[in-house]
Amino acid sequence: MADHPVDEKLPALKMATTGLQHVAAMYAGVVAPPLIVGAAIGLSAAELTFLTGACLFTAGLATFLQTLGIWKIGARLPFVNGVTFAGVAPMTAIVASTEDKSDALPIIFGAVIVAGLLGFLAAPVFCKAIRFFPPVVTGTVITLIGISLLPVAFGWAQGASPTADDFGSPTNLGLAAITLVIVLLLRRFTRGFVKQIAVLLGLVAGTLIAIPFGVTDFGPVADADVVGFPTPFHFGAPQFQLAAILSMCVVMVVSMTESTADMLALGEIVDRPADEKTIAAGLRADTLGSAVSPLFNGFMCSAFAQNIGLVAMTKIRSRYVVAAGGGFLVLMGLCPMAASLIAVVPRPVLGGAGVVLFGSVAASGIQTLVRAGLEKDNNVLIVAVSLAVGIIPIAAPEFYHSFPENAKIILDSGISTGCVAAVLLNLVFNHIGKGREAADVTHPMEAGEEISGASRATATP
Repeated sequence: MADHPVDEKLPALKMATTGLQHVAAMYAGVVAPPLIVGAAIGLSAAELTFLTGACLFTAGLATFLQTLGIWKIGARLPFVNGVTFAGVAPMTAIVASTEDKSDALPIIFGAVIVAGLLGFLAAPVFCKAIRFFPPVVTGTVITLIGISLLPVAFGWAQGASPTADDFGSPTNLGLAAITLVIVLLLRRFTRGFVKQIAVLLGLVAGTLIAIPFGVTDFGPVADADVVGFPTPFHFGAPQFQLAAILSMCVVMVVSMTESTADMLALGEIVDRPADEKTIAAGLRADTLGSAVSPLFNGFMCSAFAQNIGLVAMTKIRSRYVVAAGGGFLVLMGLCPMAASLIAVVPRPVLGGAGVVLFGSVAASGIQTLVRAGLEKDNNVLIVAVSLAVGIIPIAAPEFYHSFPENAKIILDSGISTGCVAAVLLNLVFNHIGKGREAADVTHPMEAGEEISGASRATATP
């Protein structure tokens, strides 16, 4: 019996190049949190490089846990793990409230360790939420993931920093457009392996084209060390403060919610629907990776939604490809010079490729919604309101500005708020009172339609 595509082991060259493509797609997302937090603390350039390398290293370890798995840990799906951006706001708040900035990172690390361990213990309970994720909910959440990621691509397309003089310049936008066109042309007119690594080739071509415009900076390569190891507790032993722990526990809940949605999305894309057992194992990998990460000076880890788009677009579903990407992340953490090579890719070039990647996630959500029975008014309302709630942080970033900081951690995550709204609305319209009776009559299980394993699990919560 042939292996499922998720368990397929590709030839070494194809494994390496497609794995590197995953690293290129998520690199900016991994390095952004340590750069922001490190800058808030006032770390030197050398310490900032060390912190960034540590986050790459721990992202690689977490990716190994998620893709290869040990015991009941790891979803064993093509899932990239890295530093979650949801923790940036509370971490910078911790930095601001710490008088001695040298204590800031130890306090953050202590809080992440506790939150990770508590999340690990809670995973078997949290995973049971899959009962509340029928296609109308999963399709809405997958669509929101793609929509929420698109502003990231648009920001990259404008440039490295909003404070830069060339931010949003015609040159930057032109480079993003050229990269996008190159990727589209490669996808349209090539076949086989070249077509599958179109994003990686587009990033290389875009970077080379950017050189004459002075946008490509090779300084990071020249200044980087060849070898460097993230020494455990480099910034000091972890400290445990209740306020910091509580704020990071909230982030952990948000991260677990998004990871659950991501696993359901990826399961649909690779044709291996995520059941309760898979989600529990995936959440254990997320949370254990987060608990171990601070030992090597890293932050909280979570699944990276942007890589789901890469899987959807390339149709390469092997988890070993993503494991190879995890290997590159570990090597980058051990070799700062190697890490700096990816840093050479200009943000506008990343932005052009990101439009394809993140748009593919939204398109996958729409495909799922097609199977969700949108001919029913109830389901239309669920999708309409949930999308509106999830888009609030994107369309009106200051909408929740008067809420407490801890509340904003959740409310500013459109994926989380949209997911909660979809689950609650589905319960109200399809599973309570007359709504449940209508759902029972028209549910795809009763109609004999083909549904995913996730849908079977969610037929009656």
